[in-house]
Amino acid sequence: MTYRIVMLLLFVSSVAFSQEAPKSYSFSLEEAVNYALDSSYTAINARRDVAKALKQKWETTADGLPQINGSVDYQNQLKQPVTFIPAEFSGGEPGTFTPVTFGAKQSANLTATLSQVIFDGSYLVALKASTAFLEFSENANEKTRLEVRKGVINAYGGVLLTEESVSIVEKNIDAITDNLSETQALYEEGFAEEEDAEQLQITKLQLENQLSNTKRQADIAKQMFNLALGIPVNAPVVFKDVLEQLTLENVSLEISEQELAVEENVDYKIADNLTKQRELELKLEKSKALPSVNAFVNYGTQTQDDDFVFFDSDTRWFQSSIFGVSINVPIFSSLKRSARTQRAAIALDQAQTDLEQTIQQIQLDTDAARSDYQFAIESYQTAQKNLELAERIENKNQIKFREGISTSFDLRQAQTQLYNAQQELLQSMVNVITTKAELETVLNTPQLRVPYQESK
Repeated sequence: MTYRIVMLLLFVSSVAFSQEAPKSYSFSLEEAVNYALDSSYTAINARRDVAKALKQKWETTADGLPQINGSVDYQNQLKQPVTFIPAEFSGGEPGTFTPVTFGAKQSANLTATLSQVIFDGSYLVALKASTAFLEFSENANEKTRLEVRKGVINAYGGVLLTEESVSIVEKNIDAITDNLSETQALYEEGFAEEEDAEQLQITKLQLENQLSNTKRQADIAKQMFNLALGIPVNAPVVFKDVLEQLTLENVSLEISEQELAVEENVDYKIADNLTKQRELELKLEKSKALPSVNAFVNYGTQTQDDDFVFFDSDTRWFQSSIFGVSINVPIFSSLKRSARTQRAAIALDQAQTDLEQTIQQIQLDTDAARSDYQFAIESYQTAQKNLELAERIENKNQIKFREGISTSFDLRQAQTQLYNAQQELLQSMVNVITTKAELETVLNTPQLRVPYQESK
């Protein structure tokens, strides 16, 4: 019996150890950004888009390099065609015909062909277009990295906001619980009204409901953060930064005064890339009116026989080789090429207009981001003062309520005002962080190439 118990315990222990605990993570905001730039789902696929563009560039380049193709042909004439020849050719009666068959029943042919583009205007344009497409993919990757950074900052701030909210609501519940206990004791002794205790009970129930909802929001915020980083949504994460300290680090009016370099904005780069692509498309249509020159040389060997003897060493093979040059000169297309060229020219005009609109939009976005960031800082400073005032007002009402000068309704109003001021301060902190990230994105100032080093 003891032996079986020992074996059972060993089995349970082995199972427990075999189930690996989920990996835990620990991030500051900067570490989280760097990790996401390397491992988030969006960033990974953006890098793959650049890799695809590199392959496409080589694919286009290879079209103008020597091409070698080989072919193997085998034919077996199950029923050979019959040809009639005059009978007198073989000593027969004149005016009649003799059926004959020509050639062997089976044949094999091996051919290798080398082809080379000598001149093709569309190929030269395609080479430039592939380079422009690669630049577009790299700029799209840069935009993705900026959006990933901004998304991680928002997600990190959201987690800190909900965690701070949970902590504050729990403290408020503790405080209201003490008030309720004191008020109930006074009511039982006849020194307070029943309504006073009921008002405090209402406030406590509302706070408890708010706490439950805030905890659920905290769980969702953490899952959203994990998803933004590309780690399992249920993986435990320790957040190193504190919301208040992070807010103070992001209060800087220097960035709001930084001049806008439109050429550094990623949206401008993408719009400029599209304009260059439309220019190349116009050149491509024009190049189709130019002649193209191609050359080829092939080498082949063939044999025929009535039997399948092509793998026999004594089978005779007969070689052949051809060299040739072809010149294709477009002459008349019923104005088709002209229409396509005009359409490409119109598309170029549209792209140039879009580029000008993008420049103006970037300027507008920059001004709006500066305004939002400055307003976020001012709101944060105002929220700090409002909280101090709300705490003083609530404290005065607490004293007045205990002394019987003010009603429980007045106290509840002061407490509600305090709770709102607390949440407004937390939200203003997050707004400072997120609006600065938005401004940095428009100005394209973040340094995104710092490798992530996981802390031990």
